[in-house]
Amino acid sequence: MIIIPEYLTIHEPDEKLLDIINAKVFNDRLLYYKRSDFHTISVVENEIGRFLHYKDTYQAGFIDTPVYKGNLPYINYFTLPYLINPKVKNILLIGFGTGKIVNDWEKLFENLKSVDVVDIEENILEIAQSYFGFKKTDKVNFILQDGIVYLRKNKKKYDLIVVDVASDDGIDERFLSEEYLNLIKKSLTKKGIFVSNLCSSADFEHEDNTFFRSVMDLYKSCFKDVCVFKGNESDRVYYKAFFGIDKRVIDITNVIIFSSDAEMRFNTDYAKYDEIGIEVKAYLNDMQQRDSTAKIIFLNPKRVSPD
Repeated sequence: MIIIPEYLTIHEPDEKLLDIINAKVFNDRLLYYKRSDFHTISVVENEIGRFLHYKDTYQAGFIDTPVYKGNLPYINYFTLPYLINPKVKNILLIGFGTGKIVNDWEKLFENLKSVDVVDIEENILEIAQSYFGFKKTDKVNFILQDGIVYLRKNKKKYDLIVVDVASDDGIDERFLSEEYLNLIKKSLTKKGIFVSNLCSSADFEHEDNTFFRSVMDLYKSCFKDVCVFKGNESDRVYYKAFFGIDKRVIDITNVIIFSSDAEMRFNTDYAKYDEIGIEVKAYLNDMQQRDSTAKIIFLNPKRVSPD
């Protein structure tokens, strides 16, 4: 079963803002097109940047506008584990995209020994190298396999696991199961960090947002420490760069979940983020945490280093 993001919407968008989005026409130039066993793949370039599409869905890419230059902004949350453990040595990435996050990790983590990349799409490495400037080093191992199949067979322990997977239509329900999270835990070191990209209505506390609550219940049942990043900054950057709108329009946002069996504490060592061009504080301020009653609460927007 596939979880379709549009079906998770609770609030209708502002019609005037939606009209702006629907009226926007991008002058796409097709750079690459191929049908594989799993995806209809294209790489397009337009006035906003260069992007990888599966079917009609943006999977990854680079924005190049006066407003913002860099990865699709939600991917910037994947750099935040550096603020928890700058001594990460071994990383597992399931879902490759353009590969820029891998090259960013290589700049951030001085002790990095390996990045194992698992992806089911056989063309993705060549596309990343040819169209998105990915530079493969000896630290990077590419494994062509289904992510859950890999986890079932894996015996290696990772300090950081990041999963960012979606089909042409949405999220495979297999990545929302207790079996899957237990496979993740089996592959983590004692203090390892798991980062997962999901989606939800942006109204986390609404009574109809049963999907978000069920996901949080599942993660809390499997991990001792769980925190959530709502994609406020990534949505702001995305809508501003693509449409000139300085707010979220569609009631769906990226939900980046950090989980661990060790307490996750974020430091304020931001200096290295200048090397990868990320204004890290804005993304860190999107963090939500549990208080003593395990309720999800918003942090003070000015506060970037939780106690």
